[in-house]
Amino acid sequence: MKKILKWTGIIVGSLIGLVAVALVVLLIMGNARANKVYTIAVTAPPILTDAESIQRGAHLVIINMCTDCHTKNLGGQNEFTIDGLLTIPTPNLTRGAGGVGSFFKDEDWVRAIQHGVGHDGRALIVMPSKAFSQLSSEDVADLIAYVKSVPPVDNVLPKRQIEAVGRIMMALGMFPPSAVDEIDHSQQAPAAAPSGVTAAKGEYLTRICTQCHGAHMNGAPFGPPGQEVPTPNLTLGGPLASWREEDFVKTLHTGVTPGGKKLSDDMPWQSFGQMSDDELHAVWLYIQSLPPLAQGG
Repeated sequence: MKKILKWTGIIVGSLIGLVAVALVVLLIMGNARANKVYTIAVTAPPILTDAESIQRGAHLVIINMCTDCHTKNLGGQNEFTIDGLLTIPTPNLTRGAGGVGSFFKDEDWVRAIQHGVGHDGRALIVMPSKAFSQLSSEDVADLIAYVKSVPPVDNVLPKRQIEAVGRIMMALGMFPPSAVDEIDHSQQAPAAAPSGVTAAKGEYLTRICTQCHGAHMNGAPFGPPGQEVPTPNLTLGGPLASWREEDFVKTLHTGVTPGGKKLSDDMPWQSFGQMSDDELHAVWLYIQSLPPLAQGG
């Protein structure tokens, strides 16, 4: 009996030791991933400061959901926080206290917007830079012009922090990949966005939509790890097959579908609803051009 207990103790102790070693290794791997530094050389486009460029930049900031995360005054907020797991504030973009606008160079804005890299070279975890990577140089310039023009907001936010459990989850691949790892950084962005009221223009405008609705716009998993739900199918294989253009526009203006269903609070219809009539028509043309697909996610 003593021998059995002895060997049992040895086995249990060994297993505990192996688990401890595995956790340490995972922590090291997760820490390396969270703090990996990326070196990406960029050239900032000319940033014009005329009223038209700034006004257009303000429009782009809204329809690209920047204000949904960074707030209307771009002062940022501590939105993405899960106790015991992570704290990922959306930064204060202004020149006020705690704002990155006080020290960002034009190249820093380009890296953040189109490459998903912060001023310290680390990946921006929540920033949807994959969708922004092919924004035209003109649009990026106007975005930067507007952000640099907004009044300073004093809002000092907590530093990004990924706790031990979060780092282990990162090492296990339980976090979505960072945009910086999904972007082809060698691909040249277009000088200008597609012109006219066309499906091509609509596709350009809806790149941000693919972040939630998937690359093919037929829905994708959305939500925290283990709690994902599928986002709606926007192709003609889903409910939009029976919609008219006026239904689509009214839904984005009111947040209520033709059937009377209120859109989820996660759907930033208030931002998309501020697109111009021509922009919304182009988006509708693009949706109509998509092949009908089954619900994804």
